[in-house]
Amino acid sequence: MKKTRQKGFVLVLVITAMAIIGLEMHVLSSGANTMLYQSNRAYLEASKRNLITSGQAWAKQNIRNNSIDTFEKTVELDINKLNIKDSSLTVTISVPTNKEPQAQINVSCSRSRQTFKSDDKYQIRL
Repeated sequence: MKKTRQKGFVLVLVITAMAIIGLEMHVLSSGANTMLYQSNRAYLEASKRNLITSGQAWAKQNIRNNSIDTFEKTVELDINKLNIKDSSLTVTISVPTNKEPQAQINVSCSRSRQTFKSDDKYQIRL
């Protein structure tokens, strides 16, 4: 009886395993990219909300203190303590006659290749 040897079986098995591992790595890396994009987006949305809230609080405080020198002027606020990189916050307080004061709040924040901007007017209730 002759024995036939299976030459190359282990090599085929290793190559197949490498192909399967490569496919899994591709699927997992695309999932990781999606998670990174979504986490950056959530961070930027939270940062934008925080900056808008800070701008509203600053405007409310200046209106209560009757800081006339800041009315109808665009003021860029120092936001270094918020520790939001690549961001800016400008506020313009306007006081229309017979209406509640308004604040034009311009916000911009960036992270990697994403940038969120907001340019809206808000009623300041005292």
